[in-house]
Amino acid sequence: MRFWRRKVPSEKDVIAALRAVPGPDGRTPLPDSGALAGVSLRNGKVYVAINVEASRARVLEPMRAAAENAVLAMPGIEGAVVTLTSERAPGQPAPAAQRPRPQLEIPGVKRIVAVASGKGGVGKSTTSVNLALALQAEGWKVGLLDADIFGPSAPRLFGVTDRPMAIGEKLVPLDGYGVKVMSMGFLVEERTAMIWRGPMVVSALNKMLREVAWGDLDCLVVDMPPGTGDAQLTMAQSVPLSGAIIVSTPQDLALIDARRGISMFEQVAVPILGIIENMSYFLCPHCGGRSDIFGHGGAREEARTLGVPFLGEVPLALALRETSDAGRPIVATAPDSEHAQTYRAVARAVKAALEGASQRAAPNIVIE
Repeated sequence: MRFWRRKVPSEKDVIAALRAVPGPDGRTPLPDSGALAGVSLRNGKVYVAINVEASRARVLEPMRAAAENAVLAMPGIEGAVVTLTSERAPGQPAPAAQRPRPQLEIPGVKRIVAVASGKGGVGKSTTSVNLALALQAEGWKVGLLDADIFGPSAPRLFGVTDRPMAIGEKLVPLDGYGVKVMSMGFLVEERTAMIWRGPMVVSALNKMLREVAWGDLDCLVVDMPPGTGDAQLTMAQSVPLSGAIIVSTPQDLALIDARRGISMFEQVAVPILGIIENMSYFLCPHCGGRSDIFGHGGAREEARTLGVPFLGEVPLALALRETSDAGRPIVATAPDSEHAQTYRAVARAVKAALEGASQRAAPNIVIE
């Protein structure tokens, strides 16, 4: 007796299926048109990026939908993410008149805040999750977008492992203690390595921004990946950011990278809401003694030097590590604890700053 295994589609198979879709000119097959920026296949899900002129994005939406349908019709494909992205080729001159690009509308979302760091390992994701929950505790309707495509943390920090459902063309965000949450970690397996180039990252981020049913939110907190790359520029260019929060540890090495993050946001005219000093000091769980393992006060001094608000100090504590690893964020599960109250104080400062500031239009960014 011979057993036949079902063939798993390859990226070449996906490209072959896309040949049935006309490219931007309406005639040339999409793979031959030069507009196909990337194809990736992970665990039965296909991710496709199509590079088009920003001014034609709305006109070419039927092409995008046709490409998505063509991929979904393939045997063995469980899902597809096809998005349009715009990227000027190296050396190509900028348009004569630099008009602002049409900004990405997120209906119902009043404010968008980026939580960023110049480097990894400073506790930015833990801060983002607890800040979102603290803003919710202050009376706001809050969502959280995990924009770190390569290392999504929200599923683990919220303890959520379900897959998002789709209603029509929109994904429904999952619920994390009352916060609406979306992450690439909900769409791929935790052990899957996302080996993507820039256009694919931008494409996936735009998908999670504009094709998620966020509903009415007072604030969308965006947990940014570390550094100053494609994701940060996409956020600054695509949506009207209300401001950015920088997370750093007290040590000089982290502060150097934090300065780069602040500089990047200032260059694209995004207001700096303030700096948070994470791992500010260590509290011994046995004796209650305090140790300044990474130094102390560096972020406060940096905020003073740069003339931006200092939002507070968050200690390096066993309770924070345990609740984070267990998917039980401390603001939600131990709201009366000292650590939760620290996040609540930060949230009150951020909320006051956002309520006192008017929304700004996102700038146009041109990379020469």
